[in-house]
Amino acid sequence: MRLPKLLAAVLLMTAGVGAFARAIPAAPLVPPPPVTAPAAAPPLSPGAHALTREDLDIWLDGYLPYALHSGDIAGAVIVVVKDGKVLTERGFGYADVARRVPVDPQRTLFRPGSVSKLFTWTAVMQLVEQHKLDLDRDVNAYLDFKIPPFEGKPVTLRNLMTHTGGFAETSKNVMFYDASRLQPLGVYLKEMLPARITAPGLTPAYSNYGCALAGYIVERASGESFDAYVERRIFAPLGMRNSTFRQPLPARFKAAMSLTYPSGSVPPTPYELVGPAPAGALASTGDDMGRFMIAHLQDGMLDGNRILQPATAEQMHNSPLTLLPPLNRMELGFFETNINGREVIAHLGDTQAFHTALHLFLKEGIGFYVSFNSLGHDAAAAKLRSALFEDFADRYLPGAPAATTRVDAKLAAEHVRLMAGNWVLSRKQQGNFLAVLGLVGQLKVTSDAKGGLSMPLLKGLDGAERRWVEVAPFVWNEVGGHERVAAKVVDGKVVRFSIDGLSPFMVFDRVPASQSNAWLLPALYAALAILALTVLLWPIRALVRRRYGATLDLSRARLTAFRASRIAAGAILAVLVGWMLVISAVSGDIDNLTAKIDGWLRLLQVAGLFAFVGGFAVMIWNAWLAWRAPASWQARTWSLLLVFAAAIPLWTAIVFGLLAFTVIF
Repeated sequence: MRLPKLLAAVLLMTAGVGAFARAIPAAPLVPPPPVTAPAAAPPLSPGAHALTREDLDIWLDGYLPYALHSGDIAGAVIVVVKDGKVLTERGFGYADVARRVPVDPQRTLFRPGSVSKLFTWTAVMQLVEQHKLDLDRDVNAYLDFKIPPFEGKPVTLRNLMTHTGGFAETSKNVMFYDASRLQPLGVYLKEMLPARITAPGLTPAYSNYGCALAGYIVERASGESFDAYVERRIFAPLGMRNSTFRQPLPARFKAAMSLTYPSGSVPPTPYELVGPAPAGALASTGDDMGRFMIAHLQDGMLDGNRILQPATAEQMHNSPLTLLPPLNRMELGFFETNINGREVIAHLGDTQAFHTALHLFLKEGIGFYVSFNSLGHDAAAAKLRSALFEDFADRYLPGAPAATTRVDAKLAAEHVRLMAGNWVLSRKQQGNFLAVLGLVGQLKVTSDAKGGLSMPLLKGLDGAERRWVEVAPFVWNEVGGHERVAAKVVDGKVVRFSIDGLSPFMVFDRVPASQSNAWLLPALYAALAILALTVLLWPIRALVRRRYGATLDLSRARLTAFRASRIAAGAILAVLVGWMLVISAVSGDIDNLTAKIDGWLRLLQVAGLFAFVGGFAVMIWNAWLAWRAPASWQARTWSLLLVFAAAIPLWTAIVFGLLAFTVIF
């Protein structure tokens, strides 16, 4: 759910210790009914610790308090279920730092972000079961507005559930604080319809819009609001009495709702509101999420209450879309996080404050859920949730060591050479100003000092660059870790690749040469330097001439073009600074990712038309006159540099959406 951070690291996706002085205030929440247990778990693997409550609690007590403290994370909830019952559910740190209120797994509500999507997908499968929906039918059959086809192909519910609908990323009204901006789901979807940029079914690109669209289809097929449907058909039969999708948060839940923190040492932020609510609006206790995990681990049933038929649950859990073998794949709503040779399906979730992971070990009957109420220092929570899951699996569910067979060194070096270049994620903005994040957010792949694969932006938990060893043609294992990289090769060329943690819902595609920041960023920096020098030297040179009584020996036309070129240089710089301020504003405050900035967008779009297009025309005119009339070689050379300095921002503005006249982003 979380917005990618330069907008969340560049839009990125994707996310307290000590004694407490007070008990959590009593809240009007209903105690959960007991959960019964089925048969025993499979036998332990060699070398595994016994997964008992005693051992797990001791391990967590040694792991979480220090991790929260060192990461500056306010609080966390963790739930592990096994064999149809809760093995342990623990709260760590604070739900309210100032009042020293502890996290209580049975009372404290967290926001699991995109883990909410699993409820939407479960609802879709319930209606498929009832023959009210068809996974492979054009979704327009269920809508009161039209999703246009792409390359003649319609979008289906299966595409939505596997994030292959082909939608561009949208950020506007995804998350905000001001409740007056909440819209009915259908209104939001009609206003925010994103561009279609790839054919359905072929390219995974994680989409909040696609999930919200599925939630709207649930409303229309069931005849009731999404909130009401989930309450009646999922929450009620599972006894999830302390959970809600409703926004703003209903009064009966407010006393138990955890506060939301950027990090544990700073004041809390307001309650986050989600525009595409079915994609991330859930608030729930750890205990309720444990019940949901148990139901899915038991083929859709808990305590005799069934939310899915066994065949439907199996279909949801085991319908993989294989695009980049051998990497993790999308199922129907869930995605694989296979580890240690074990079949695991999962979902992650991020709001600005909450960062969550849910993993189900299907054959072992084990569910693992963790959620943090703050991102912490240096995105600590996003790293910690992955490390905690991997360390849990390594301790209790170890498997055979990862393959260490190496591809021949000469062949491996050739494969790295074929991988080299700039790559961009398939989940991307297009046709609006946030597309410019695709300029600064490109992943560079190169070779390291020993000729191995190097991706400097993909760092490990320790902050160092991950190291890779090629174990099969175009398949690399992480040295000392669980991640893998695999590439797709067509006609001897690498056309796309991904990494296990992203592969179910995002891939890297090669950046077109015309958009590569390998040349475009240096060119842009040079252009900005030329423009800045031009603007700064103009008044300085005028003052020098005035001091010594000199004049510009130029014809009237040449003088006009000279002055116009300096004004154009200033205008181009001013508009670029304006765009930098807007991008900074939306990166720093989610309330700016709303109609609040529409006026500024329109102003910059109009100003950009004059500055970028008009400025380039002025520079051409100035250079033409400089070379047509008698002029010094310095003047002629600088006139050509000004043409270059205007052309690069114009190209950037065209390619990366700064001249797109839209307020949909």
